Amino acid sequence: MAKAQTLIAGIPKDRLEQIAAREARRFAQSRPKAAAALARGAGAFLGGVPMHWMSDWPMPHLPLVAKATGARLTDIDGYGIDDFCLGDTGSMFGHSPEPVARAIRKQAKRGLTYMLPTEDAMEAGRLLTETFGPFRWQIATTATDANRFSLRVARAVTGRPKVLVFNGCYHGTLDDTMVELSRGKTVNRAGLVGQVQDLTRGAVVCEFNDLAAVEKALAKGDVAAILTEPVMTNCCMVLPDPGFLDGLRRLATQHGALLIIDETHTISTGRGGYTRTHGLSPDMFVVGKCVAGGMPTAVWGMTQDVADRFAAYNATRAPGHSGMGTTLSANPMQFACLRATLEGVMTPENYAHMEAGAERLATGLAAAIEKHKAPWHVVRVGARVEFICAPGPLKNGSAAHKAHQPQVEAALHTALLNRGCLIAPFHNMMLVSPATKPRQIDRLIAAFDEILTDLFTPASDRVSA
Repeated sequence: MAKAQTLIAGIPKDRLEQIAAREARRFAQSRPKAAAALARGAGAFLGGVPMHWMSDWPMPHLPLVAKATGARLTDIDGYGIDDFCLGDTGSMFGHSPEPVARAIRKQAKRGLTYMLPTEDAMEAGRLLTETFGPFRWQIATTATDANRFSLRVARAVTGRPKVLVFNGCYHGTLDDTMVELSRGKTVNRAGLVGQVQDLTRGAVVCEFNDLAAVEKALAKGDVAAILTEPVMTNCCMVLPDPGFLDGLRRLATQHGALLIIDETHTISTGRGGYTRTHGLSPDMFVVGKCVAGGMPTAVWGMTQDVADRFAAYNATRAPGHSGMGTTLSANPMQFACLRATLEGVMTPENYAHMEAGAERLATGLAAAIEKHKAPWHVVRVGARVEFICAPGPLKNGSAAHKAHQPQVEAALHTALLNRGCLIAPFHNMMLVSPATKPRQIDRLIAAFDEILTDLFTPASDRVSA
């Protein structure tokens, strides 16, 4: 009797390992200049990389970028690469959009930071309201900071200590959200570095799409805010069930908590993000990464009601440090880029192009998955597309964690890069920018199909075919 094969996401384990090794060799042999440069300089960095998450790229070593324009990278070994990672959303509108590049050149001649507002700041405030809704805005450098400051306000105006988040959520590196469910209980995340505080004193975790669990948590009366993404994006994308987000709004109001929507990734949905596109009504709103065209910038806003409550709270406080700030936040370069992005980049026309391209990509990937009878599925949120190496749809963070297939994804990511296509390293996320061409999308689909042929079709069948 033949020995049963071990399958990983539907792929024979030995075949997956052979193809992964082949693709790793191909990459290493093709990037001698990058390898030499890394040998000279990488030792200066902790772990050999300038930022620790760069070690999550699955290739034998990092490629080094020479330049990036539009939706295309060129590395120092001379390879042109169709970029669907786009800085993991930071360059969602393409690399150096011309209105933003022009604003940078102009502002650089006038000073980089001086702790005072500009005319661009006033116009950016108007454009933020026009684009996202009538919030009272503040500027931060990262969405992590924006979420941190939003929670401070929520705790201040409610007098409550806790934030409710969802298992597997993504809100940057905010300590308060570095919690997870373990056997039904809220605990500190297992991988958290150097944390000595018990984060469960200030947070409670529920599963996404579970309104009953949310209601039970809120009924205790100690939750200041629900902080959520409209769509879970941290591992494998999870869409909200019909009525779930409206249910969060209803329950937050009923139990005296605020609802904070973090659109750091779901701004891919359309102009105004998922919130404006789907008519959500948060008390506070956060967006970062690409909102200023790639310049480190985030915005956070609150409704007039929350602003009034916060003003009343502040009136009772002695002067002192609020714990909200950072000196370089709200600098003139941020405002110049923010204004340029809102005016000339984040346009309905650009979003329409992105939406159409993402639909083309999702359809093509799904067709390849169906052709090879892979037990996988595709999810799309506006310009953001993911293939997930498991059946779907997924319902919550626990299901998304189980669907994650690091060994398969690593082989796929390296193989795609060998064929000139870059996707995000942390999961299987792809973005379509205003600069992305149909031929780039078709090249990615063709490369994906070619790799799936190797993974799912025995070599003997490929030869005979």
